[in-house]
Amino acid sequence: MTQRVELRTRTQRFDRALQAEVRDALWMLARQWQMGEFQGDDAGSPIQARIRVTSTRLRKYRGGEATGAVETLDDGVPLETKVERRPLVFSLDLRMLMGRQWLKMMPFHNMKDDFIAAYPVAAPDPAKDAGIVAHPEAWSAFAAAAGRAMDGARLYEHLLKPGSHAYDGMHVPPPKKAPIDEAAKAFVRWFERVFSQPPKESNAWLPDRLEYQFACAAPLAGAKEKTLVADEYYHGRLDWYSVDHGTAPIGGSGIPAGSGVPHVETREVVMTPASFEGMPNTRWWTFEDGRTNFGDIKPDTTDLAKLLLIEFGLTYANDWFVIPHRLASGSIAKIDGLTVTNVFGERIWIQAAGRGKDDAWHRWAMFVANTKGNWDENADTSLLMLPVAPKVLESEPLEEVLLVRDEMANMVWAIENVVPLPDGTARRGLEAARETRAFYERTSPPDAPPEPAADLRYEIMNTVPENWIPFVPVHIPGDRRSIQLQRGAMLRVLAGDKTEKIRPRTQLMREGLAAKRSYFLHEEEVPRAGVIVSQSYQRTRWRDGRPWVWLGARKQTGRGEESSGLAFDRLLPVPKK
Repeated sequence: MTQRVELRTRTQRFDRALQAEVRDALWMLARQWQMGEFQGDDAGSPIQARIRVTSTRLRKYRGGEATGAVETLDDGVPLETKVERRPLVFSLDLRMLMGRQWLKMMPFHNMKDDFIAAYPVAAPDPAKDAGIVAHPEAWSAFAAAAGRAMDGARLYEHLLKPGSHAYDGMHVPPPKKAPIDEAAKAFVRWFERVFSQPPKESNAWLPDRLEYQFACAAPLAGAKEKTLVADEYYHGRLDWYSVDHGTAPIGGSGIPAGSGVPHVETREVVMTPASFEGMPNTRWWTFEDGRTNFGDIKPDTTDLAKLLLIEFGLTYANDWFVIPHRLASGSIAKIDGLTVTNVFGERIWIQAAGRGKDDAWHRWAMFVANTKGNWDENADTSLLMLPVAPKVLESEPLEEVLLVRDEMANMVWAIENVVPLPDGTARRGLEAARETRAFYERTSPPDAPPEPAADLRYEIMNTVPENWIPFVPVHIPGDRRSIQLQRGAMLRVLAGDKTEKIRPRTQLMREGLAAKRSYFLHEEEVPRAGVIVSQSYQRTRWRDGRPWVWLGARKQTGRGEESSGLAFDRLLPVPKK
């Protein structure tokens, strides 16, 4: 005989039933004992902190090597702009943009045709300007603008000459000269405000290293200064990990007037517990949201960073407190002392977690820069806030060069993957090389080869695509072992055995060509994996609302070795007709 046990409702209201009340207090205590909630120490919660902070601001800047000029670090310019900016190449689109801007700013609109005639866009010469005529898009753009648009870059370069005026060589009545001079000054200010370029005496780019180098300094008490040095910056994202604490001053003149001495501030504050998404509640009987589930993370046994994150989020979530402190951008702050008072009235002295020797293997700290030196330097626990932009917009690469090792040819090649065209657009380097080669073959066809008299022919050397620039290893003067890479040139063979050197088309690889100077690259800068160096426009908006535009370079790891197929002294079969 069986009996069925079932619930029998005694009321029509279900409010109390839906509350899911727990009435067994002993069971709840047992669960708390099982989870270890009764195993605690006699520790008090912090209720008050007294902190002393010394802060100073970056006031000096030096771009390039130690011999570079030292200038005042202006807070009105993002540090990325000051460090990364490269000289602009005035392409057709930029020249026409500057010309249109001048025609808008010029006070006498009836003189537009006069300025277009005085500073015209030059038409390319089909017999000489191979860099333009070889590419149909660039040629058509120049042909459309020649004689119809104004070349604003020519006007800008003319105005930079001492004593020059925009109306030089033109018939302008004297009453109109003063307004035009004022417009010319405003035009120069407009261009230098929109496009930021480096001064010649303070350029942070090192061509022989393919990276940036700079240093900053902030005043300290006793006429001393704190130095920050970046020996190798090429990542494209400037932050605290890009610099090291230097041990020597950067030189230059003194700190500008009004900078003051380091600011010292002592405060008593109430600390705030740190909180984050997915943080577990300290009590057992509390419902938590599931927006971030640390328990669902499945790390590998070698994934140390993920394991540390889980341990922080689950084990020590309620052990972290925050003391807010406001700092200005471009500051270096150091906590001189910190005491914490708990609810039992105990006062505890807090020391920095990253203190000790800078090279100690067990030391670990975040947001703390390395200290330069040989060995046994004390760690610098200062907090660095560089005056950098929160977000930077980047254009498509205007130039891209892949430097690779070719073990068969025993040299390094700079492959120009992306090259700029004279009209301002970018083109794949191999396509531009083929178009240039086809232009020379059309304008100067090679001589007909002689009739073969044998089944084999001797070839002194074959060739490579014209976007491959050779770098040949050479010995450093005075050293028998160390070598550097010197830029060479392949030959373009034309009619009548006429030859000419193939020059690079990217600004990155044309270093020293205008001055007829050799270009050397340090051998260790091209590892076996190779490197990719690119150049593109960068744009950001600073805290005062002003936009900044500059041309910046980046470097990243390559894709491995390449083979050019370059060979010498070969016997090749003669193809039969």
